[in-house]
Amino acid sequence: MTTRIDTRFAELAASGRAALVTFVMAGDPDPETSLAILRALPKAGADVIEIGMPFTDPMADGPAIQAAGLRALKAGQTLKKTLALVNDFRAEDMDTPIVLMGYYNPIYVHGVERFLVEAREVGVDGLIVVDLPPEEDEELCVPALKAGLNFIRLATPTTDDKRLPAVLANTSGFVYYVSITGITGSAAPVAVDVGAAVARIKRHTHLPVAVGFGVRDAASAAGIAAHADGVVVGSAIIDALRGSLVDGRAGPDSVSAVARLVGELSQGVRGVKKPKT
Repeated sequence: MTTRIDTRFAELAASGRAALVTFVMAGDPDPETSLAILRALPKAGADVIEIGMPFTDPMADGPAIQAAGLRALKAGQTLKKTLALVNDFRAEDMDTPIVLMGYYNPIYVHGVERFLVEAREVGVDGLIVVDLPPEEDEELCVPALKAGLNFIRLATPTTDDKRLPAVLANTSGFVYYVSITGITGSAAPVAVDVGAAVARIKRHTHLPVAVGFGVRDAASAAGIAAHADGVVVGSAIIDALRGSLVDGRAGPDSVSAVARLVGELSQGVRGVKKPKT
């Protein structure tokens, strides 16, 4: 089954450029502003959107994304409301791929089968669940694939050639290469190192490889785009939103602040021409 993710990466490869994958937290800083930001992302140049599912114990997230999740939870965001957010987005955009990213606990509490049915119904295309290793594939990964959703796995600098086949076994859509060891937003990746890492991963898979962690501006996005099939940006976007808030609430420039940064990142990614496939 071909998903929007598969289609989008194939289209971009054929046109000779990398994808810009943007991350935002569902419900941050409030449901209305969150939807407005989502709707602004494709117009600003986002090719794929990752939507964070707020969770009370986000162990792999850095301070910026943790704070975004807490703002969303404080504003009443739930997994049910996150699915509704995707549904509202789909009322105006049926083409942009949507990936839900987060932790297994909220999905488990919601009910795996119910979650997968509802995710498909509202227009989710893929999942990234950071605390489910390949050894737990029967919990969610395999059922998600059977339901027609991509299950996107993370690879890191410490994922060696012996471990990679297990990580990639049931991965689909794309591989998310975490270019820095540590929490999100903690450092900047080195383009040369990224190029070598992407090449190593591609020896094990035909899937596109998107690279994230530490990309903050057009220049760093362009540097990664030269070596990868996609550039993932999260913390910088969250920081742009946070800087627009007034006393923790949405300000008059909240949506435009995010759109402006995404536009700059998009220019960086689109400025890198690659061999067409």
